[in-house]
Amino acid sequence: MTNIQAIFFDLDDTLLDRNKAVDKMFLIILDKYYDEITDGEKNKMLKRFKDYDSRAYGQNDKAFVLEAFFNEFPPIERIQRNALQKFWNEHFPMCFSINENVLHLVNAIKEQVKVAIITNGSTQRQYAKISNTNLHCCFDSIFISEEVGISKPDKRIFEFALNKLNVKPEATLFVGDDLEKDIGGCQNANVKGIWFNPNKHSNDTKIKPFAEIHSLNQLINYVKVP
Repeated sequence: MTNIQAIFFDLDDTLLDRNKAVDKMFLIILDKYYDEITDGEKNKMLKRFKDYDSRAYGQNDKAFVLEAFFNEFPPIERIQRNALQKFWNEHFPMCFSINENVLHLVNAIKEQVKVAIITNGSTQRQYAKISNTNLHCCFDSIFISEEVGISKPDKRIFEFALNKLNVKPEATLFVGDDLEKDIGGCQNANVKGIWFNPNKHSNDTKIKPFAEIHSLNQLINYVKVP
């Protein structure tokens, strides 16, 4: 294999655990907008909140999530729709935390090759997540779809990053959890895609990753880290 010059990373559900952040966001909503809720009702509400969030995943407009949730489970006070997006933007990025092992790993890799983040989403929210978790200190470059004007799986966002970092596609790896957007997208740009699959889901697509890992620590196998 060609000596690796760079490793690009997806953000949500790769570097950061988005599922845990959604759980924290739900608790903030419960605390602010609802009186006492039974455990049974709370579990039902969390499942529906995650359903709505999943439908809006990758979209910049998150007011839909809260509006649909509040329509099904009326809060103690009604919130105007124009305030919902602001509420999400202010609170959701703060729900993310970073595993210190991830920071150490990325810093170790950065000593050997260039590292960057390529993520879909709102510029404001994604930068807030990155800053709040100190990831901004670890990466040479950060590419956010709204800012670049191109979203994964479009191969042009990968090509844009390659050009900015002046690295060759055949000497670059991309690590992400989404087979279509991350792996299929990067491989269309001739970048080797490593599927981050910690929950060991089956691959029911026609996309064949260059490699599959269940822990980010396995990336050490692809770079010479002392």
